[in-house]
Amino acid sequence: MLTKRIIPCLDVDSGRVVKGVKFLNHRDAGDPVELAAFYDQEGADELVFYDITASAQGRGIMLEVVSRTAEQLFIPLTVGGGLRSVQDMSAMLKAGADKVSINTAAVQNPDLIRQGADAFGNQCIVLGMDAMRVPTPPTLRWEVYTHTGSGGGRPTGLDAVEWARRAVELGAGEIVVNSIDADGTQEGYDLELIRAISEAVSVPVVASGGAGTLEHMYQVVAEGKADAVLAASIFHYGIFSIAQAKEYLAQRGIPIRPK
Repeated sequence: MLTKRIIPCLDVDSGRVVKGVKFLNHRDAGDPVELAAFYDQEGADELVFYDITASAQGRGIMLEVVSRTAEQLFIPLTVGGGLRSVQDMSAMLKAGADKVSINTAAVQNPDLIRQGADAFGNQCIVLGMDAMRVPTPPTLRWEVYTHTGSGGGRPTGLDAVEWARRAVELGAGEIVVNSIDADGTQEGYDLELIRAISEAVSVPVVASGGAGTLEHMYQVVAEGKADAVLAASIFHYGIFSIAQAKEYLAQRGIPIRPK
């Protein structure tokens, strides 16, 4: 059985790591370069770096910050935010990223997924997805949102599960699924959302949004069928360490890569 991954997430705004609740009320969490080095030493399996306001502000990602962050790592780095072309992806990979994540640009131009996969391989292309529950009973579903870094985001009309399937058909090699409803609340992942997408696609699914306890991580792997857990607040503010997360999951029978 493949090991499950523990992935800290650096949401970066103006060169600083921040964390908010449902993309609002951000507070400072530190320097991305320093945090990257810390998590590498702590035994994180991978690291995700999102320039969260790049798309909303219509600008490119901060290449120099990404490069300095990558220099601190001996683990895979995924970078996203403001990537709009194959040339943007290439620049990130040359700056030290191992994978690139596209969200808003993929919705606006789905063929960008195929172009990236053709140029760099499926394993390099990650679909980032921000999804919100649609309160329309009786069928439970989720809608994809873009431009979420500025707070709130823009509804797209896309069904999250259908969009996940289409992205994989186009060449996405991994999907990071973030629940807008749970983001930053520390009240647990949206297990139904993660499970619905995990069961719909054949590529790894990374669960994001809502981690507050180690039990939440266990639940999203065991019940949500996630291949990896992504978290920010509980690691940035020292509530739990990477080692504690790994030990807890291992004790519950989840296959984990030792530090």
